[in-house]
Amino acid sequence: MRKKTELNIPTALERGSFLKIQYWLNNRNVVAGMTFAQDSQPERNNMALHVCRDREDVLANRRKLAEEVGCTLEDFICTNQTHSINIRQVGTGDRGRGALATDTAIADTDALYTYEPGLLLCCFTADCVPVILYHEKTGLTGTIHSGWQGTVKEITPRFLERLKNQEDCNLEELSVFIGAALSAARFEVDEDVSLQYSRLGYADDLISYHRESRKYHIDNQLTVKRQCELAGVNPERIFIDRTCTYDTKDYFSYREDKACGRHLSFILRKE
Repeated sequence: MRKKTELNIPTALERGSFLKIQYWLNNRNVVAGMTFAQDSQPERNNMALHVCRDREDVLANRRKLAEEVGCTLEDFICTNQTHSINIRQVGTGDRGRGALATDTAIADTDALYTYEPGLLLCCFTADCVPVILYHEKTGLTGTIHSGWQGTVKEITPRFLERLKNQEDCNLEELSVFIGAALSAARFEVDEDVSLQYSRLGYADDLISYHRESRKYHIDNQLTVKRQCELAGVNPERIFIDRTCTYDTKDYFSYREDKACGRHLSFILRKE
């Protein structure tokens, strides 16, 4: 079991009074984590309005999370994720976007960042890789949604390049948290997808071919981790949850059930 670091990363699942949450950071300055699927909650604790049976149940789940982490639902900022490479800096003027309805979410965007406190940045996943970023000195917080399409389009390197070149961010001081996602054993694809990973030039050893099934298996999580390292993030400041969302009952998996809900990976700087 990983020991707690200077960033106060919990060693195991922490159960809040309402919800099961994997906290990556939880101190007086910042809280970041990922919600679980949970049978005791409406829609198994689905957090996504774009894939739900009952909008009010999802809003109730979100309000419970807000209460648990010390904010309100109106502090959430959500995007309409489209597997794009679009990155958006947000501020207090964006507070509440997508919190109550999908039509107010920030359109066609898969990465957010802010320097302002009191904003809970959201990333919805069910097999895709969620990435949470925190730069303690500047107070920058960020989220990235990296499904396989986002990974081969290099949304994470583009995000990090923007932080370095436009925000003058020292990437060696950046903390990166890579959440639970589909494992390589379960990420089975045809040759066309494997070729897109191979063209990256740094993921060939993360691709394997299975002769029996004539399929390729790819480790999307470790590809994202490598992208962070190549961009200049200190490997010792990259934390990864290797849980497979397909094989673990407390997770939503789109590959297992295309009608499933979504986890919410989030980060909130309190002050």
